[in-house]
Amino acid sequence: MKIVIVTETFLPSIDGVVTRLTAAIKYLRQQNHEVVVIAPDLGVYEYEGAIIEGVKATTMPFYRYRPFALPQRKVKKLLQKHDPDLVHVVNPALVGATGVYYAKKLGYPLIASYHTHVPKYLDYYKLYKPMKPIFWSYARKLHNMAEINLCTSKAIQEELIEKGFHNVQLWKRGVDIEKFHPSFKDESMHRRLSNGQVDKKLLVFVGRLAAEKEIHKLKPLLDTRDDVCLAIIGDGPAREMLERTFEGTNTVFTGFMQGKELSAAFASADALIFPSVTETLGLVILEAMATGLPIIAAKSGPTMEQIKDGQTGFLFENENIPSLIAAIEKLDNEETYDLLSINARKEAEKFSWTEPSQQLVDFYDALLVMSESHKLAK
Repeated sequence: MKIVIVTETFLPSIDGVVTRLTAAIKYLRQQNHEVVVIAPDLGVYEYEGAIIEGVKATTMPFYRYRPFALPQRKVKKLLQKHDPDLVHVVNPALVGATGVYYAKKLGYPLIASYHTHVPKYLDYYKLYKPMKPIFWSYARKLHNMAEINLCTSKAIQEELIEKGFHNVQLWKRGVDIEKFHPSFKDESMHRRLSNGQVDKKLLVFVGRLAAEKEIHKLKPLLDTRDDVCLAIIGDGPAREMLERTFEGTNTVFTGFMQGKELSAAFASADALIFPSVTETLGLVILEAMATGLPIIAAKSGPTMEQIKDGQTGFLFENENIPSLIAAIEKLDNEETYDLLSINARKEAEKFSWTEPSQQLVDFYDALLVMSESHKLAK
């Protein structure tokens, strides 16, 4: 089949959405499906034999961290040019909104997937929080133009159904267990991430540096325990604020990491710290587990789906500092730590990108059957 994917983010950007998409595209190409990706033009025009059609990208004044592609008529021309069997719009919001609109107008079967919990993010921005109902309405309208909607955790599936989204299906998670492996542990990386304080317990945060990630709430932990250090891996609009917040603590900001460097960073730490409760999944959790890292995470629906409390990591109550500190203290027991590490790797080994990628093909097949049925019914 021939698939056009319209996405708000793609290579060279690296995040959970891009990781999932690249794994799926690689699988689709191996199965000899044709794939075209319409994405912000950031200089990448081919991936695994898939054509990348770049559309004009613009840096927004309220978010200078990366450029976005705004709604534009070029999407219609590209759909007509490639004439796909179906269209998959990923996180429809800006250019994705035109993907939804023109796919429907041109009569292409449409599937959409929900990856970024933008309405929830607004809780962390006072200026935009009153607009939360509008954002929900906008997202619902776009997604309900699709015949099938996908999301990445059961908790988000339940929330979207409650919010009136139609035909919401769970798109399973996966991880590259060869790319993320305990064997990438590296002493020089540990020294770098701990700023030479190799005798301290090294926690890593990996992700976009933004208010909704709630990284700032880790500061009291570092104030309380001077035998703990923190490496914050990633970049984003909140970096300067966070650097001021953590000034004087055992904290290192590395900026972006990817590839072998990121694998080594995971494997060389003592635990992943995950304070966010706004994720639709949190793919870095499974990546860290694949390297044998125990996870210390704030309780939320998606984290509770991935982490077995006391077996692959420890959960703490959101915005509860004593609960966070107590979770960290449980790692001090070497026998407990070793068991968590072994269990984390074993849990990650249950997942690969093959199953969710084949699942996506199955969703595409179901969409084509639905579309054909609708044509016959008319």
